[in-house]
Amino acid sequence: MTREQDPTLDELKRLLDLEENASMTELTENIQRLRDSQRDLERAETLAKIGSWRLDLRTRRVTASDQARRVYGLEGTEWSIEQVQALPLKEYRQSLNAELKNLMEKGTPYDIEFKILRPSDNSIRFIHSVAEFDPELQMVVGTLQDITERKRAEEALEESEEIFRQFMEYSPIYVFFKDDQLRSLRLSANYEAMLGKPMDELLGKSMDELFPSDLARAMVEDDKRILREGKTVEIEEELDGRHYSTIKFPIHSGENPQYLAGFTLDITERKHAEEERAKLQAQLNQAQKMESVGRLAGGVAHDFNNMLGVILGYTELALEKVNPSDSLHDDLLEILNATRRSTEVVRQLLAFARKQTIAPKVLDLNETIEGMLKMLRRLLGEDIDLAWLPGKGVEWVRMDPSQIDQILANLCVNARDAIGDVGKITIETAKVSFDEAYCADHAGFVPGDFILMAVSDNGCGMDKEIVAHLFEPFFTTKGPGKGTGLGLATVYGIIKQNNGFINVYSEPGKGTTFKTYLPIHEVAAKPEGKKDPTRSTVQGSETILLVEDEPAILRITGIMLEKLGYTVLTANRPGEAIRMAREHIGEIHLLMTDVVMPEMNGRDLAKTLLSLFPNLKRLFMSGYTANVIAHHGVLDEGVQFIQKPFSTHDVAVKVRQALKDG
Repeated sequence: MTREQDPTLDELKRLLDLEENASMTELTENIQRLRDSQRDLERAETLAKIGSWRLDLRTRRVTASDQARRVYGLEGTEWSIEQVQALPLKEYRQSLNAELKNLMEKGTPYDIEFKILRPSDNSIRFIHSVAEFDPELQMVVGTLQDITERKRAEEALEESEEIFRQFMEYSPIYVFFKDDQLRSLRLSANYEAMLGKPMDELLGKSMDELFPSDLARAMVEDDKRILREGKTVEIEEELDGRHYSTIKFPIHSGENPQYLAGFTLDITERKHAEEERAKLQAQLNQAQKMESVGRLAGGVAHDFNNMLGVILGYTELALEKVNPSDSLHDDLLEILNATRRSTEVVRQLLAFARKQTIAPKVLDLNETIEGMLKMLRRLLGEDIDLAWLPGKGVEWVRMDPSQIDQILANLCVNARDAIGDVGKITIETAKVSFDEAYCADHAGFVPGDFILMAVSDNGCGMDKEIVAHLFEPFFTTKGPGKGTGLGLATVYGIIKQNNGFINVYSEPGKGTTFKTYLPIHEVAAKPEGKKDPTRSTVQGSETILLVEDEPAILRITGIMLEKLGYTVLTANRPGEAIRMAREHIGEIHLLMTDVVMPEMNGRDLAKTLLSLFPNLKRLFMSGYTANVIAHHGVLDEGVQFIQKPFSTHDVAVKVRQALKDG
């Protein structure tokens, strides 16, 4: 064998060295690639937060990656199977063992979630694990992922969704969400009751499919404007007699509004309450106006009464001095008549202002009205048919009889004027009761038992605007010279003064009914009436102490009393009256005094003089009621009173009555 054919030992050695070096280089490169791959895997696990592990069933040892170690919180990268099985919470261990057993026996990979107590920080973590089994290697290979944050987010989302679901289920207000095509996406459960349909028939529907066309059209216009302008809008709507207030607003997804949401509140009760409040406010304003006018009327009447008293007294004196054939006599009669008419106007003002002094008596209302029928028929004339319908079981009322006269006369005359020609007026009575519930629904009514006295006519009737002003003084629909406008104001004042109330029911062309309600007065037996003194007993000879701070009234009243035969002592101050009484030799039979005076009121003056004259009778006079002798216009028991202005005959009758009963 030649040298070229047979390599030398050195050559063989060199060739072997070259081959060994090549293998080592390749091995080194493979090892480096393996290390790089391992680093890439670990980096990927770290970034993905997924750790890998393998269980060698022959050694019962678990080998884990660094990320798996961080997930489990165990030291080292190799653990016993017992260490790993101790990590899951007790409630998960049985299911985990069952999954592992199923994996090894059937080869079915598992994909499970469970909670562990991590030893490194004693925190509860939620783990997601996927594994499969290699029967040849008797090895289970799997991954671990800490999904705690995701689970918490999912739980928070579920909780939020549950809260939202309950909000939509139990919300007392109506809540809605619509898409950009204005179809309903979500609706609160109460829409089922509002629209009368189950929820599955409401969702995804347009407004035309849910609401009446006019309302739907208005809704769509508002919705489009909100989406177009991106603004919140508050509107009021009405559906099936209910009132709703809705706030709508856009919800943005990106730059443009993609959804529309809103809240709707049923404000029907609030609307009714506002209407009722407005009605009550109007009634309060009316009551305050009437009270203000009443105070004005009372003040005017008080001052006017004094002047009328002087005019009336001196006109009567002048008439006695003038021959009836003299033309001056007729002039004085005109003055007297005008004064008397003015006196009646003032008394009507006082009645409206509830400052008219009254002497109430217990009355059988039916009997009292029957006694007036003849007078009323003469007042109304032959063209008016007056019907009287007395109610059964009508009980007693406590009123001044003259006030019943005033009420019926004013209401009947008013009814006659409303008829204008031939017609019918009906007077009826009845016993009625009102409870709290009824009064709550009927403004102006008062709970309790009452006697109803109603006057109805088939006249022209009135509209609401006229009715609203009906009881105001001087308000009238009659022509000039045909009415003072005080008749119904007088009725109003009398009813209020007697703790009653009045209601009017009227429509144009359908007539009018005035219903007055007077409190029932309980009595054990029918009271005996008192007879007034007659003209034959109006004069006397007793001594009267007259006290009045208005000089003109003092003088004319003194003249009246002297003409009636009395001895008169006059004083213009309470102090002067006390002095005169002490200095007077003889008896003083009657004190006739004004109620409101400087120094001392009339009642206190009377008490002082009673110590000097124990049998002294008292007669009080005033232009309007003073609370020292009357409360709310009602005379105290046993008090004798004469209202200014008065005529000589009025004085004569009242003085005799006071000397007898006062």
